[in-house]
Order: sequence, then C-alpha cells, then structure tokens
Amino acid sequence: MNVDPPSNGAKDARRWSRVLVRYKQPHTGRGILEIAITLVPFILFWAAAAVALQYGYWTGLLLVVPAAAFLVRMFMIQHDCGHGSFVNSRSGNDWIGRFVGILTLTPYDFWKHTHNLHHANSGALERRGFGDVTTLTVSEYKSLGPFGRFRYRLYRNPVVMFGLGPVYVFMLQHRLPVGFMDHGWKPWLSTMGTNAGIALIAGIVVWFTGLGTFLAIHFAATLIAGAAGIWLFYVQHQFEYTSWDKEQDWSWHEAALHGSSHYRLPSILRWLTANIGVHHVHHLSSRVPYYRLPNVLRDHPELKDINPLTFMDSLRCVKLVLWDEESRRLVSFKAAGAVG
Repeated sequence: MNVDPPSNGAKDARRWSRVLVRYKQPHTGRGILEIAITLVPFILFWAAAAVALQYGYWTGLLLVVPAAAFLVRMFMIQHDCGHGSFVNSRSGNDWIGRFVGILTLTPYDFWKHTHNLHHANSGALERRGFGDVTTLTVSEYKSLGPFGRFRYRLYRNPVVMFGLGPVYVFMLQHRLPVGFMDHGWKPWLSTMGTNAGIALIAGIVVWFTGLGTFLAIHFAATLIAGAAGIWLFYVQHQFEYTSWDKEQDWSWHEAALHGSSHYRLPSILRWLTANIGVHHVHHLSSRVPYYRLPNVLRDHPELKDINPLTFMDSLRCVKLVLWDEESRRLVSFKAAGAVG
C-alpha cells in the first residue's frame, strides 16, 4: 500500500495516521523470535542469580539487574499483545499476553482494558484517570485545601512515584481489579486467574530454589523492572510541551502525536525497552508492532523531530507537575507560584 507522506509536515497528525497503515501488519515468526530472545535470557539470568545468591547476596543481586532488564522487555511484549500487534492472531496475542502477565505480575486482560482506555482518552482533561499519571492543572491544585495539596505533592515525589510506586502497583494494585471491582466477572477472572498462575509458577520455582531465594530474586527484579517501567511511562507523557485540552478543543490524533514524546535512548536501551521510546508513533498507530517502529523512523525521518527527549532532558521532567492551561505546558510548583 503506497501512501505519500504529508506534504505539510509532521503536524498533520491525521495524515500521518494514514501513512502508518502500511506498517501495521505483525509477523508471527518474528514474534516467536522476539519471545525466544527475551524469555530465554531472562530465565538464564534469573537462574544465574539464584546460583550466585548462594555465594553472596550482592553477587546474586548484581545478576538480578540484567534479569530485570529482560523482564522490562517481557512487559513490552505483553504491551504489544494488548494492542493486537505482536503476532498475526488475536487469540495468539491474548494467550501470549496472559502467560507473560504471570511473569510480570500483571493481569493481562484487565490491564489491556485500562491501557486501551488510556490510549482512547490521552490528553483529554475531562477524561483523566485511566492508566495515566495523575496530573492536575494549576487552577485545580490551587483550589485544593492543605491536605489535598500535601497528598498531591507526596504522590508526585520521585521517591514515592518511582520507589514505592512499583511496590504498590505490581505487588498490591494488580492483585485486585482496582477501579473496576463492580464491573462484572471479567475483571475478576483476569486478576484471579493471573494470581493463580503466579501461585503455580512461584510454587514450582520455590520447590527447586527455596522461598528465600525466590523472594529475593523476583521481588528485586520486579521492583527494578517496575521502577524502569513507571519511569518510561512517565517521561512519555510528562514533558514540558505535551498536550492536554478540554473536550471542545481536544483531537485524538493531535493528542496522540503531540502529547507523547520521542524518548531517544542509546541503542541497547532501545532494544531492551522494545522501542517504546518511539511513543508518539505508537500512540498514533498502536497496531504497529514494536519491531517495525525503527522502519517507520527510517522511512520518515521527519517523525524523529517531534517531541524529542534525551535522557538528560527526561531528568528535568520530574519537577514538571502541573498543567498550565494558559501557557499550554507542564510547569513546576515553583513556576506555577503554588504554595503549600
């Protein structure tokens, strides 16, 4: 399918969406290869850490780091499955996603639902709260009382968000269909089914390694991978010139392309994170498999220059916590003149 790139540049989000149609087809063989080169190293590093743990805690912990890196990549596989873009089969995507969800401690079907709500409502001020980082406007924050401001500042504190956050999300929140507990049996089936799968696989691993070894390795790997995952999700939408609009001004295409960053990571990190940094393209066309995103940038280099974010740039994003509707950018508490 031949589609000419937009003649008026990368701002034409709707036409870029049509350009990306040609990249949407997943390849089952490639998907199987991606699982193999991710799952096998994860298992090997996990096993190596279990052996090394017998010779010293810090030796074992050192090997947990690469295991956690491959756990991040496993989550990205689950992520593509949720969009139906990993293999060329709907049921194949779902069952791969469910299996990976046991390893990542994430109920696949429930997470898929909430994540797709995030994609459908990203950048819409009246529809915040689905799978995103809670973001208040300057006026909303200033209207809060002292306790409300304290809660928001605490939530936005990096130690809480990237330290305690992974513990809460992966150890507690994902064990129940939080937010959808009265939405019928499907959210419960997803979470309880995942919990049962975790118990089964954990029981087998504990049988061979012991409870202490299992907890030390998988708890640490999950926290490291979880912190990395939350960080990636954070910088993909929480940058200065992101996009938020009220309903009458909101455009899904514009919010998808201009409300998501292009996180420019070193090549090894791009591979380990499954190109999730090309987030503006992903949001505009979530059916493009992650292994085809580099092809998009190669064929359409104009897209590289939309919302580029280097690693050093991303560190400065942590202080940006409030959406200023007048200047249309994220600002810090200090810049907003916020007290309390």
